Amino acid sequence: MMRISRIEVDNFKSLVGFSMNLPKFTCLIGLNGAGKSTILQFLDFLSRLVVRDGLDVWFEERGWDSNELQSRLHLLPNHISFAVDFIDTDQDVQGRWGGRFDFGANACIDESVEFGGSSLVTEGGEVVTIRHDGSEILSERIHFEYKGSILSQIKDELLSDGIRRLKETVAGIQALDQLSPDHLRRRARKSAGTLGMGGRNLSALISEMSDDERSALVGRMREVYPRLRELVSTSLQAGWKQLEIREEYSSPSAYHPPYLTTEARHINDGMLRVLAILAEIQSRHPIALFDEIENGINPELVEFVVDSLVQADKQVIVTTHSPMILNYLEDDVARESVLYIFKGDDGLTRTIPFFDIPSIGRKLKFMGPGEAFVDTDLLRLGEEIDELHEAR
Repeated sequence: MMRISRIEVDNFKSLVGFSMNLPKFTCLIGLNGAGKSTILQFLDFLSRLVVRDGLDVWFEERGWDSNELQSRLHLLPNHISFAVDFIDTDQDVQGRWGGRFDFGANACIDESVEFGGSSLVTEGGEVVTIRHDGSEILSERIHFEYKGSILSQIKDELLSDGIRRLKETVAGIQALDQLSPDHLRRRARKSAGTLGMGGRNLSALISEMSDDERSALVGRMREVYPRLRELVSTSLQAGWKQLEIREEYSSPSAYHPPYLTTEARHINDGMLRVLAILAEIQSRHPIALFDEIENGINPELVEFVVDSLVQADKQVIVTTHSPMILNYLEDDVARESVLYIFKGDDGLTRTIPFFDIPSIGRKLKFMGPGEAFVDTDLLRLGEEIDELHEAR
């Protein structure tokens, strides 16, 4: 499975001249307003670039206009520049995708995708050139308008296997940064294999699962909800699906049936959130994004959720304000995965591995990752980071 190893972006909200390496599990921490959610939004933006009509839907879902993505802190060109590096499970470099997204055209007017000896290049939104193993197979002037990336429009059969897999990896980014109980409780008709914005497709997603997939999901849920016996998606009129859970209790009688069935609108928030997280972990999507992963989840269940995310067979990126999340990470995982997000005096978002900060790294020798986090005044951490950069 391919994953993203590094992103570079210029002129996306507070991300100006910004770059960041991404391990398989990434945990973003920092003060409110530092830019953690903006990083997730940028990755979600990338995923919509490569899907036909994905950009229009994305702006509509978030209630944004493309010009709102442009940084307001500096006078910069009317475009977003970006580059994304990809590696495989053996850490071998696979490919790179970069481009310039023009706000006026709502499209990548210049774009380059490379994978091995194959490449796809667009210039000025007018010419597209495709090479396989170094040999040119197509060089044509573009005679159609498109939004997002040229990858959203061009036929898959014209792409090499590698570039096609790179596109599938980007399209497979699932942003669950707006998970909410209200959305998770909704009835839904179809899921298209995703939880959807805020988790609103959960009932349909479970309905569309195979028996084995649903059984596996129930098995994971029972590790923390042992009374759970079944997940049910009931079909209603006009194709709507309603989610229900069935729990088993002891001492059944005429007044106390062995099973209790509860509709989603009466299921507690934490259980719905854990269910959505586990459903996404079980999905085939290669990359999942979660904002403030601890929200609404009982402290007793946080360790289970964190372990599930770290061990997931996919790339996972989360944000958190909770030291508890860090305390459930092994020291070596914390050193690699915990990235501190902050804003400089210029208002731009920056990042540094949290435990690469000398004072924090020293604390990790004597404390757990979460305890080191608690013992740190984030408001004063900027001074040490500035001194560290000056020394370099």
